[in-house]
Formats: sequence, structure tokens, C-alpha cells
Amino acid sequence: MYKLLLRPLFFLADPEKIHHFTFSLVKITSRIPGLKSIYRSLYVLEDKRLERNIFGLTFKNPVGLAAGFDKNAVLYNELANFGFGFIEIGTVTPKGQSGNPKKRLFRLKEDQGIINRMGFNNEGLDAAIIKLKKNKGKLIIGGNIGKNTATKPEDYTKDYLACFNALHPYVDYFVLNVSCPNVSSHAKLNDKDYLEELIGEVQKANLTFTAQKPILLKIAPDLNEGQLDEIIALVKTTNLDGVIASNTSVDRDGLKTSRATLEAIGNGGLSGQPIKEKSTQTIKYLSEKSGKAFPIIGVGGIHSAKDALEKINAGADLVQIYTGFIYEGPSLIKQINKALLK
Repeated sequence: MYKLLLRPLFFLADPEKIHHFTFSLVKITSRIPGLKSIYRSLYVLEDKRLERNIFGLTFKNPVGLAAGFDKNAVLYNELANFGFGFIEIGTVTPKGQSGNPKKRLFRLKEDQGIINRMGFNNEGLDAAIIKLKKNKGKLIIGGNIGKNTATKPEDYTKDYLACFNALHPYVDYFVLNVSCPNVSSHAKLNDKDYLEELIGEVQKANLTFTAQKPILLKIAPDLNEGQLDEIIALVKTTNLDGVIASNTSVDRDGLKTSRATLEAIGNGGLSGQPIKEKSTQTIKYLSEKSGKAFPIIGVGGIHSAKDALEKINAGADLVQIYTGFIYEGPSLIKQINKALLK
């Protein structure tokens, strides 16, 4: 029903406006007596064989929702009814910010992709915590954290620490988002020496809590082999808990969408089917070159069960969807889990 009826209607509207509309729709319909049970009967597949124990956490199934969809932790309880094994909220920054000027979200229908330059738009740390206090414990929640756009380079670490310390009681794992192409001072966030400093400071903060939370690094899909070798060395040196591969891409090669359309859209991070192979190859390289030394969450271009299995066979322990969720609908989660059971 989604692809035949709802998606054509949704795709007639502005992508960002329809995103907010669908949030309201899911929120309202989930309150209607009986509909939550219908959602769960349609989309949730529960089987002990799907469970994964990664980072010391037990995931009901290995299919998660990537960061960027539920930025402000508004809908995670309702999204649990669509069968996800975990949901990553954020990117959360210390202070709320409006992000980049609109229009900033674009569909590439011919390529089954999306270009965004949202710029970490979110309501801020305090607003996220208020909503996370309503967590009903249905599934694992990840906290994707970043810096405010206006923050000076010497204060980047303070921003990450503010988010880490405040969110620590409310999320199950953390993701340091240093690879988003839509934020300022991208270069410093990818500097190896700075990353060692940032990770070290966050890990020190982690030790001040009675129970430590896993810390992951989200990397770009555009890294060459030398840069991936540096990531492997960084994970080993800092004892990071894992890597998410990958974020959005700045590459535009091989797209069906016309050059004129792409020039009109401008800069931004590309997600969806166009980055599927690049993401899978990144996972494969990290897994094989490191000797499977650390867990990997695979994300990028998963639009089918086959796509998800390719990521897992390449070395991913868990997978996340975002653009595929928009193009394929909520049935995708169950399709992937069914394929895993086979």
C-alpha cells in the first residue's frame, strides 16, 4: 500500500514538509485504539534468532533507523511499532539551532536517493532529554551527537562533552558525528590528531559514570584506503567500541539525475542507492583489513533485504536504514528480518 498509494502522494509535496506531516500522522494514528496493535502485527517480527549481542547490548533484531530521521527524539516510541531493533536519535547539539537555509532537502527519484544539507537542525539537548524521559523501553536508543554551528574550533570538544554527559542516562550508546558534510569546519573534525583528543576526552567522561556506554565513530563513505587504514589504527589506539559506515557522500559520479538539476540543487550529502556500493566496500575493507577487530554498523543504500544482506556479508554486525525507509516504506524492516531468518 505504501509504494502504490502513499509514496506517490507524499512525493508530490516538499520533502521537508512531508517529513513533518508523516511524523504527525504516525503520532496521531498511534493513539487511535487498536491501530498500534495493527502496526505491530503488520511490521514486527519477533524471533530469538534475530537477537544480536553487540557492544554488550542485546538488540532484538539487527535492523535500526539511522540518525537524522528522528532528530529530536519525538517519535521513537511510535517507530518501535514498525519493527526496528534500535533507533538512533539526533544529531543532537548542545543548543537548539535552525540549521541551513531552506530549501535544503531534495529527492533524486531517478536514482532513489536524497541530497540534504540540513546542517544539524534540532531543538537542542534539553528538549531531547525531556522527550527521552518518556522512553517506554521498547528498544535500544542511540544518541548521535555533534557541535553547534556557531561553536569556535577551540570549543568543539566542550560541545561533544556537554551532549555526552547530559544524554548519558537516557541513551544506550553514543555516536560521535564528525563526518557530516553539512557542518562548518569539516576539516578539523576529520583531523586524526583532533579525533584522538576528542575520543580521549569523551572516554574520560564515560569513566565518571557507574555504567559506561559504548562509543562509536561515524565515518564518511568517501575515504580512500589510506584514510580507512587511519580509522582502523584510530579505533585500535583509542579502544573505540565500533564504527558506523557510512555517512552521506559528497560524490556525484554516476547519477542518472541531470547535471543541470544537480547544479540547481547545489551542495549537500547524498544518501540512498547511489552510495550503496561505496558504503559496502568501506565496510568490507574495514572488516577484512582489521581482521574483524571491531563491530561495524552498516548504513547507506539499503532499499531491499538483498542490500542489507550484502552489508552483513561484507562485515556489518548491524544495519541501519533511512532513505530506504522513505522510498520502500515500513515493510522493509520485516523483509530484511525475514531474509535473515532464512
